[in-house]
Amino acid sequence: MVIKTDLCSYTEYRIYPGHGKKFMAKDGKVSFFINAKAASLFKQRIKPVKLRWTQAWRRMNKKGKTDETTKKRTRKVAKFQKAIVGMSLEDIKKKKAQKPELRQQAKEAAAKEAKARQTVKKPAAAKAVPKGKAAGPKAPKNKGGSGGANPAAATKKYMGSR
Repeated sequence: MVIKTDLCSYTEYRIYPGHGKKFMAKDGKVSFFINAKAASLFKQRIKPVKLRWTQAWRRMNKKGKTDETTKKRTRKVAKFQKAIVGMSLEDIKKKKAQKPELRQQAKEAAAKEAKARQTVKKPAAAKAVPKGKAAGPKAPKNKGGSGGANPAAATKKYMGSR
């Protein structure tokens, strides 16, 4: 035999036949309370989530349900390669397939070639400077400042106000 039970709209406890109290609000919503304590707290507008003994608080604070302890499986991200600027995807795959020794040798050869290009550029840059002029920077000339060679210009500033 199955007994029809209702749920308390405040505490969410089961209410068996012959127990509890119904409350009908002005808007027509029917609330069914297990006891006067639940009805009183509802009428005071105290939220059930704030009270530790209600099911709403237990649900909010993750109490009770022990069977959901298994973690969800995270999907492993599939790796894929894209071509980059200056290299196609086939070139990248070829480089990855090479042995590390071959790649190291190619790297050293490229470094030697770059050094050789740098040494070729340096003598050409040195020859471009004429022999008559010095390569060092010149000191700027001070034109008309207060600390210059013309003391009369400095005294004129103070003479006009007397």
